[in-house]
Amino acid sequence: MQKETALLRYASVLALILMAGACHKRPPVAQLPPIEGPAPAPPAAPTCTLAAEPATVELGKSVTLSWTSQNGTDFDLQPGLGKQQAQGSTSVTPQDSTTYTLAVTGPGGNGTCIARVTVSAPPPAPPSGVKEENLESLEEQFKSQVKDAYFDYNTADLRPDAQQALTGDAAFLKAHPDLKFTIEGHCDARGSEEYNLGLGDLRATSARNFLVNLGVSAERMKAITYGKDRPVCLEMEESCWSKNRRAHLVLSKAG
Repeated sequence: MQKETALLRYASVLALILMAGACHKRPPVAQLPPIEGPAPAPPAAPTCTLAAEPATVELGKSVTLSWTSQNGTDFDLQPGLGKQQAQGSTSVTPQDSTTYTLAVTGPGGNGTCIARVTVSAPPPAPPSGVKEENLESLEEQFKSQVKDAYFDYNTADLRPDAQQALTGDAAFLKAHPDLKFTIEGHCDARGSEEYNLGLGDLRATSARNFLVNLGVSAERMKAITYGKDRPVCLEMEESCWSKNRRAHLVLSKAG
């Protein structure tokens, strides 16, 4: 009987000990999901710029193509220029109006940029004997820059103002060595037709010789006389007559 009582006490103590241990046991810790970082940004799309300078040229002239790009790994310039660096420039001489295209490829996709070059025909060649200027513009320059030489009554001697005018004429004529011209001798209305034709010839010859002495080739010019037949002023007074006594230079027509 005592033995059973001892066993019961032992079992009771053991139960209390187990219950106490159970009360102090920590609850299981819940597992939290891992914290995820932000998703990586997608690669940027490639971009580029392409410029032509000048954008309009005459046939046979060169153009400079310049370009820059971002976010690309492969660069192809067409027509005909092929693989390029990310930025650079090159000279081209298009034979026709052309659109140049730079194609850029990168991790973010593809991109293109263009530049248009317009090719114009060169100006027509000037008439034979005229360089870099057309005949019309030369005629205008000749009329505005080449001056008449005026004379006193009944003489073919060159006055100081006539020499000054012819000196300026010589400078223009030597700057345009391909031009040919005529020197016309004129007189006022007084005197006979025959006398004035002779005096007009002397005046044209006097102006011609002065220009030759200044270095203008004699082969470029000829001297003729109109006497009193082609006056520029018709009033019968000295202020008008003085305008008619002159050596007048006229540009010869090409051809």
